[in-house]
Amino acid sequence: MKKLFTTNPADLTALIARITLGVVVFPHGAQKLLGLFGGYGFTGTMGFLTGTAGLPWIIALLVILIEFFGALMLIAGIGTRLAAIGIIVNFLGVVITSHIHNGFFMNWYSDPNKGEGVEFFLLLFGLAIISLIAGGGKASLDATFTKK
Repeated sequence: MKKLFTTNPADLTALIARITLGVVVFPHGAQKLLGLFGGYGFTGTMGFLTGTAGLPWIIALLVILIEFFGALMLIAGIGTRLAAIGIIVNFLGVVITSHIHNGFFMNWYSDPNKGEGVEFFLLLFGLAIISLIAGGGKASLDATFTKK
């Protein structure tokens, strides 16, 4: 269990990766849980994910919680590896169910009706894998556990 929190307290790369990933994922979670940034909030998102998307309620709940609390965990640097695993699994599901058939590019200009490809998610996975390997790094709560 201690390995889960162990990190190099001077690792600037880990800091940059986890903060960037957390800041990018947080608005998605805030849309789903709180209805911020034009989102539908918890009830609306649960309705969409269980109804239209056909996910079991427990998976829909995990999507919301991982995107909101996982992002906050990354920003604070607490349980960084656990948050990174959750985000990897969550967005792997998103890619497989909704984006992989659209190809690589976002397709906003070439064919707006085609849907978004996987390029954004590859960047997200790269940052999440760095966070998974390195842990929280500099200025993380994980680093405070490492120092003791």
